[in-house]
Amino acid sequence: MHQRPQLAILNTRLQQPRRFLQVLAGPRQVGKTTLARQAIGAFLGRSHYASADLPAPPDVLWIEQQWRVARLLAQQQPTLLVLDEVQKVPRWSEVVKMLWDEDSFSQTPLQVVLLGSAQFLMQQGLGESLAGRFELIRVPHWSLAEMQTEFGWDLPRFVYFGGYPGAAILVEDEFRWRSYVLDSIIEPTLSRDVLQLARIDKPALLRRLFVLGCQYSGQILSYQKMMGQLQDAGNTTTLAHYLNLLNGAWMLAGLDKFAGDAARSRAASPKLLVLNNALFSAQQPMGFVAAQQDGELWGRLVESAVGGYLYNSLPPNLTLSYWREGNAEVDFVVRQGDKVLAIEVKSGRNKGTLAGLDAFAKQFPQVTKRVVGTGGIPLEVFLATPVVEWF
Repeated sequence: MHQRPQLAILNTRLQQPRRFLQVLAGPRQVGKTTLARQAIGAFLGRSHYASADLPAPPDVLWIEQQWRVARLLAQQQPTLLVLDEVQKVPRWSEVVKMLWDEDSFSQTPLQVVLLGSAQFLMQQGLGESLAGRFELIRVPHWSLAEMQTEFGWDLPRFVYFGGYPGAAILVEDEFRWRSYVLDSIIEPTLSRDVLQLARIDKPALLRRLFVLGCQYSGQILSYQKMMGQLQDAGNTTTLAHYLNLLNGAWMLAGLDKFAGDAARSRAASPKLLVLNNALFSAQQPMGFVAAQQDGELWGRLVESAVGGYLYNSLPPNLTLSYWREGNAEVDFVVRQGDKVLAIEVKSGRNKGTLAGLDAFAKQFPQVTKRVVGTGGIPLEVFLATPVVEWF
């Protein structure tokens, strides 16, 4: 069984004296629960696992009951408590703070791991109630290297089918694969992670925005144009808010324009980007073989794969954006302090020039320019290398 790198981090922390809550946060179906169970297997002591991913969200009494069970076990020997999908419980962070502080005062030998799918709610609860009490371990979508190691995939298969391990065994039957992605990943994420956890006045609009965002992945689309494509779209503020929620669920991002000025960046049109190519491919009619023969579609899949890799793997101190002035465009811009990396993606069929990179370099002379794909860094090499090595 494949062990993700986050497991080593978690195991190391759980072997240390009890100082912080450990929080595993990431999208659905990427192995957070499996990772937690692997940590339970390696833990030297007792353990108790419970999930709040129930048909009806439990209340705070559920957390208190699970915690009480773990405290009883901790009277005999050190214990690990794992609470899965904890963000489903209203006011979860307040009761966790209370219980954690009680155990800290009494020096109860109880380590606690929290798992969650909804990034926006996990961060809100952590930041408001649990500041200084937790360490966050991000569990992103699976990378090309991980899919190669576990399932023997090649690059084209990863570009089309993305990185969901649970769906990997179904790719020989594309109808079953699409059904799994739609029914077991997309629908639960929208209906349970987003619609139940945030105020959504127009749920149908949120769903249509997600579909539109997948269709236009890798493209810059103004909010005004989005409104023209969507029925009952409300206003641009609503669309921006819903796009932020989809980003918080690790499904769809709207990249800001790189402008050297934060205010102007946020005011520009976003570049839409799916964070796992399975979300893109499962919603378009062209199959795996045919998609490779369609230059425009395959180019967008390749660019989305590069963008998704950058988004999922960037350390917190780096930012990801795009750049465009007139007809000159740079696919991705990564910033680390004063250092700027400009990336142009070439799929082999999109033959264009590098005018965008050249125009960007004139405006920002200190930039490092990289071409990924045809005529540059091989795509498979780029997707297996930490982005900081390309500065």
